[in-house]
Amino acid sequence: MDPKPTHPLPMNCTAEINRRQFFQVSSLATAAGSLGFGSLSADTKPKNVNEFRGVELAIATICCDGFGNHSHRPSFEIIPKTPFKNVEFNLWYPNTITPSYIDSLKARCNQAKLTPISLQGTSFGGVGNSGIIKDLSHKLALMNRCQQLGCRRLKFTGARRGTQGGLDSIIAVLKELAPAAEAMGMLILLENHANNVLERIEDYDTIFTKIDSPNVGLCLDTGHFEGVNVSLSDVLQKFHSRTLHVDLKDCRTRGGGHDTVVFGTGVTDFDTFLRQLKHYQYSGYLVIEQAWNEPKEPLLENLNAAYRQFSSHQSPRI
Repeated sequence: MDPKPTHPLPMNCTAEINRRQFFQVSSLATAAGSLGFGSLSADTKPKNVNEFRGVELAIATICCDGFGNHSHRPSFEIIPKTPFKNVEFNLWYPNTITPSYIDSLKARCNQAKLTPISLQGTSFGGVGNSGIIKDLSHKLALMNRCQQLGCRRLKFTGARRGTQGGLDSIIAVLKELAPAAEAMGMLILLENHANNVLERIEDYDTIFTKIDSPNVGLCLDTGHFEGVNVSLSDVLQKFHSRTLHVDLKDCRTRGGGHDTVVFGTGVTDFDTFLRQLKHYQYSGYLVIEQAWNEPKEPLLENLNAAYRQFSSHQSPRI
């Protein structure tokens, strides 16, 4: 399990950020941004994040829950029957981001002997000052939920290209969010997605030119890059030092959009990709993320096969 944050925020019994704490975090973010925050080196170790060094497998709850709001019941029924112990929770519905719901997740993880390692919230996006404030508020609240659950990683995609303020909106939010993430010891993970404002190498170039915090980086999704015919080798060559999280998906065809298939039935060359990750000394999680509206059967058999396929790429904790 990830260690507790080095600088925890004061929390009440439900771990809710109160109004004063919220403005303290927001003020810290603004102050840090005005002090030349963008001059930090991209190779700098993330601040206040004392995670393990090595590679471990994890599973995303979307594999079991699909895109529906099932209060994670399928995940807690299925995942304990697999070898997976590390879990990424998808929190895409209002009831799933309340303090009481996070308390229930924590209790269920303890009972099932599962380790929460990251949360995925709804995408970046907001138009105008009001939209950016709402988006920033959502991300700050999820940082608190992440801390409450005992993990350090928050993952988000962007909105559909041409909507919700585009890259400018994401950059505006990250300028305030990144210093707060550094102070709280959190990682902000930007996941690529087909037909999305976070889709291609140049999209990340634009963001990382403006936001060079070591606590903000790429969540490299193999299936979504393959789906828009972006070379995984090119991504690693360009952004290996900014790759903080990896989602594993097999893709039916290159350039065919988001079309996830069962591992081993698509075109993704995982052997080459994982060998390159090792060459670049990647440290973090390899997350099995088979994203379908509804899980494909035989689900348990497929998940166990995925674990066997990738388990040899795990490394001892350092």
